[in-house]
Amino acid sequence: MLLIYLGLAIIIIGGIGFLIAAFKTSILWGLGCLLFYPISIVFLIFHWNDAKNPFFLQLVGLGIVFLGSIFVSP
Repeated sequence: MLLIYLGLAIIIIGGIGFLIAAFKTSILWGLGCLLFYPISIVFLIFHWNDAKNPFFLQLVGLGIVFLGSIFVSP
């Protein structure tokens, strides 16, 4: 259960980092990523160099949540 919470915390930190990268690029990118999620995918594609680290951090968190859910299930 602890792994699931740790993974969720890492996903949230990666999401905040992603929003910071979007707002550093432009206020419109930041607002778009905050209010309308598909814009985040477009931002990731167009600004890969800025968004790749938070994206990979979210993937690591997702992997930890998946691993934790495997250990918790009976």
